[in-house]
Amino acid sequence: MKGLKLAALNGQKRTVIDVGGVRIGEGFTMIVGPCSVDDEETFLATAVAVKEAGADMLRGGAFKPRTSPYAFQGLGLAGMKILAKARNLTGLPVVTEVVDPRDVRWVVDYADVLQIGARNMQNFSLLREVGRTRRPVLLKRGMNATIEEWLYCAEYILSEGNPNVILCERGIRTHETYTRNTLDLSAIPAVRELTHLPVITDPSHATGRPSLIGPMCNASVAAGSDGLILEVHCDPNKARCDKDQALTPEQFAAIDRNVRKLHHFMEDEQDAQDPSGSAQWNMHDICGGYDLQSPGACGN
Repeated sequence: MKGLKLAALNGQKRTVIDVGGVRIGEGFTMIVGPCSVDDEETFLATAVAVKEAGADMLRGGAFKPRTSPYAFQGLGLAGMKILAKARNLTGLPVVTEVVDPRDVRWVVDYADVLQIGARNMQNFSLLREVGRTRRPVLLKRGMNATIEEWLYCAEYILSEGNPNVILCERGIRTHETYTRNTLDLSAIPAVRELTHLPVITDPSHATGRPSLIGPMCNASVAAGSDGLILEVHCDPNKARCDKDQALTPEQFAAIDRNVRKLHHFMEDEQDAQDPSGSAQWNMHDICGGYDLQSPGACGN
């Protein structure tokens, strides 16, 4: 990948991106919320619930590119205003997707981080437009993209003067049908060998199954991920988008506890002065204990 001029590691210090006091690439970041902004009451209730459960940032889509043109496409500007209200209510920075280059200039008035979804990873006009802002960009890997293609898309954004790019591994398409996609865990350490940019993981879209999200969160931490982006909804059965993979706030809280415990352990191991490696690790305490069957509800 000799053509990478700005994204390449080349001995550079790893990039840390500050988003409203949340430092992505330093420590561990949890970006949490519903797939889409369904309505104001539900979204605000979910935002409060995920903050209490441990979220560092809030996600939610006002624009939803869907496979079917008849599926719910998001609330647009009304959804952006709800996102802004949720940020004011909770203090959590907001991540939301932008899908049209013409919308970038006004979406930045509402969003703290601009997300480029998997379907738009190689929308080069959109990449250039978000690159002309200084707003941090979360760049999801395309479902059929190689690591090289993904990093060159990051290079498009960087080349326009925006240094604030966060990479997101969200699963790739393989022959497997049991999971929604296949989470490419090897991409995380591979990317860390190639670039100074932070990289996070999306186990929600990668697996499409709540029962698999917790284990894949732990695996992502072990692989070196700088954070996670997860879909959480107060009442998943009523979600207008991706309800089958949405966690409840209670399920997320259990995952958050385990993930942070694992991350702290790994940090301690890296910092340990004991060369014998005598520290003990209770795998059940760190990786177990998910109650993914409890229904959960907002306001409890």
